[in-house]
Amino acid sequence: MPTDVTDLYQEFGDDRLPPGQRETTAFPVLSKSATPTWDRDTWEFTVTGAVDTELSFSWEEFRDLPHETQRQDFHCVTGWSKFDCEFTGVPFPDLAERAGVHGDACHVMFSALDDYTTDLPLEECMREEVLFAWAYDGESLPADHGGPLRVVTPHRYAYKGAKWVDGIEFLTDPERGYWEKRGYSQTANPWREERYS
Repeated sequence: MPTDVTDLYQEFGDDRLPPGQRETTAFPVLSKSATPTWDRDTWEFTVTGAVDTELSFSWEEFRDLPHETQRQDFHCVTGWSKFDCEFTGVPFPDLAERAGVHGDACHVMFSALDDYTTDLPLEECMREEVLFAWAYDGESLPADHGGPLRVVTPHRYAYKGAKWVDGIEFLTDPERGYWEKRGYSQTANPWREERYS
């Protein structure tokens, strides 16, 4: 049975559906560019930056990490939300613990196969609900939704969850990712409608 985290909205607001959002049963596809290709044999996921031990995983090694399935809600900055998505993957805090994050680390930059980047404060990443997900509703994550691996951030707008993610860097100073440099919110809290800076 998946762990149900759909009640996390209670930390941020009174309603499960954030203001300005509409619920949909569809799962629209939105990306900055075309879906990248990947090679299972050469794919690599890296953990770098302000850590005791930099990490590198092949696809098989990443899939062998302890993982879980969660039922989450998904909120897109363009105004739609999809409830009760089941994602399977590795919780962010598990990777952070393996790497040994330095005390002066304050921010995380996510990188992806299509050169997309996005950032979050470290404290917003250190939640069990932030998953590196490779499965959706019991099936391999579709390529157009970020497969083989994407980040899901149910407490933030979905542009903070990089599709096709292939690495994270722990930073001692904040940096801005792709959309953040183009005027999107650094904090991206759906219940405060933090869509743009």
